[in-house]
Amino acid sequence: MGNCFAGDVVGGRQSVGRGGGGAKDRGSAEAVDLFLKSGALRGLYSQIELSLSASNLRDMDVFSKSDPMAVVYAKRRDGILEEIGRTEVVLNSLDPAWIAKFIVTYQFEVLQPMVFQVYDIDSQFHNLPVKMLKLDEQQILGEANCLLSEIITKSTRSLTLKLVHREHSQKSGDITVHAEECVASKTMAEMVFRCEDLENKDLFSKSDPFLVISKLTESGVSVPICKTEVRKNDLNPTWKPVAVNFQQVGSKESPLSIDCYNFNSNGKHDLIGCEVTGTTRKASLQSKW
Repeated sequence: MGNCFAGDVVGGRQSVGRGGGGAKDRGSAEAVDLFLKSGALRGLYSQIELSLSASNLRDMDVFSKSDPMAVVYAKRRDGILEEIGRTEVVLNSLDPAWIAKFIVTYQFEVLQPMVFQVYDIDSQFHNLPVKMLKLDEQQILGEANCLLSEIITKSTRSLTLKLVHREHSQKSGDITVHAEECVASKTMAEMVFRCEDLENKDLFSKSDPFLVISKLTESGVSVPICKTEVRKNDLNPTWKPVAVNFQQVGSKESPLSIDCYNFNSNGKHDLIGCEVTGTTRKASLQSKW
């Protein structure tokens, strides 16, 4: 409820909330792409971006919900797992949609086993960068396996897998992997979002709004690409600029889904409103009910 405005200028900042698919990874992907195109493998490979979400995860915390992080591996021929990257940690959530993206090279007619593990990160480690976390100090929620081709060949480019725990047979939830072919682009857009007259969702104070910006794929799947910071007690917020690469969004005309939430520390964020718009259009947030 309320009005939201978005504008953009060319900029060079890394997008907010990005993890495995940051500027460094995009640069590495472009180098790999150039190398492969220079040889005889042209037409036999494709650069793929993976996005992850999960649902119905096990709740491992007593007074709150699990704080999940996902780790992506490629399984080599000798059985050794080679870590590709880690998502950010989502606090108090059993249904996380991670922002981090992972770029992998899909080789046609080659079996490429993938392994996805989800961990509950202990609160004492929340201030550490995810790359510094020791996984043996965290609680594993479950693991799933598939071939990369199983994701690519789905009509929606999305595959949902059951998470399995190594030591017990309890339900551990599901993980969904979405794949999109990368389109190289060095063009950046810096978007500034502000809202007016947002609905107040709190009883003794004002709403604490934040935005989740997602792109809509051709198959209709909504893939989160970035999110803003939380503005405390503010019904007319202006958030810090969010920078995205057009590889993430497609183009200025590509539809974006903007969801505005009221932050709650228990992870149950209230939806204030949502809108589907282009990168440069003014959006008017509309309540879903």
